[in-house]
Amino acid sequence: MSFQVTVLPSGRQFACEDGETVLAAAIRQGVGLPYGCKNGACGSCKGRLISGQITHGAHQEKALSVAEEESGLALFCCARPHADIQIEAREVLGIGEFPIKKIPTRVTRLDRVTDDVIVMTLQLPANERMQYRAGQYIEFMLKDGKRRSYSMANAPRQDTQLTLHIRHLPGGIFTDHVFNAMKERDILRFEGPLGTFFLREDSDKPIVLLASGTGFAPIKAMVEHALDTGSTRPMVLYWGGRRPSDLYMSGLCEEWASPVPNLANFRFVPVISDPQPEDAWQGRTGFVHQAVMQDLPDLSGHQVYACGAPAMVDAARRDFIGKCGLPPDEFYADAFTSEADLVADLPAAQP
Repeated sequence: MSFQVTVLPSGRQFACEDGETVLAAAIRQGVGLPYGCKNGACGSCKGRLISGQITHGAHQEKALSVAEEESGLALFCCARPHADIQIEAREVLGIGEFPIKKIPTRVTRLDRVTDDVIVMTLQLPANERMQYRAGQYIEFMLKDGKRRSYSMANAPRQDTQLTLHIRHLPGGIFTDHVFNAMKERDILRFEGPLGTFFLREDSDKPIVLLASGTGFAPIKAMVEHALDTGSTRPMVLYWGGRRPSDLYMSGLCEEWASPVPNLANFRFVPVISDPQPEDAWQGRTGFVHQAVMQDLPDLSGHQVYACGAPAMVDAARRDFIGKCGLPPDEFYADAFTSEADLVADLPAAQP
């Protein structure tokens, strides 16, 4: 049995199998519903149920509250229809352009750039190419059936190799293996490309790039893609960390900010939230999204791309839209949710 899903206002239709989530069906058929974690934690796939019946699976309150659900909102990564439904969602154009594939890959480099961050380089099979948009991610398919998501940190033109930035989460099944046991030449298997967090190239608006920690990875891919295409759009990167060492590729960002023809309008603003005396930090301090607000109190004419800790992304969305006039449909985000984030709601944390 299958049910018909109609997406408004576009009128696009697709089939959803009995027991399948609306988002899974959309991804399978190349329909561009926005999404992030796919696990009920980030709220990126939230839209409105216009007609029909759905049942929500487990999800976090911050992604979809009881009040939001009662008002007709739905979280499509957890919503399973019981009849034909109509939904309202902002479709992402071009999302079905590149096929989602399952690919074996070989680890060719493991570069430990800090105590808790490894840059992993993957080599694709000789007959494979990886087509994707700068900002998208892949999912490693682990032997126990679980999956782990990592953004591509290199521009799409480098389609025979992928680089990923992996932060160690002690006790994490995958990252413990990466940091303690993985070796070069090991074979992994992944599925991709996935995600709707990528550079919108049909706009000429100035771009604000906002990253915390390894949320820098997809932002790096976006900047490199802008370099490759000769983009002249004004672009400023705010990258935040607790200590200067958390900005593990700040030297590369400084190179981008130096006078070069292709990125003449690029600026880099590093922000540290907890500098110590031994750091001798002379730059900006505080929360990274607040540095943006101090510099750009009016964001009404900008696009924002934010990636990193969920608390940072949530605070940036709230404050940029509520206090700086950013249009809601010009905030693009990818919150890095860990396995712990997906199990249960965490206590409130500072962004």
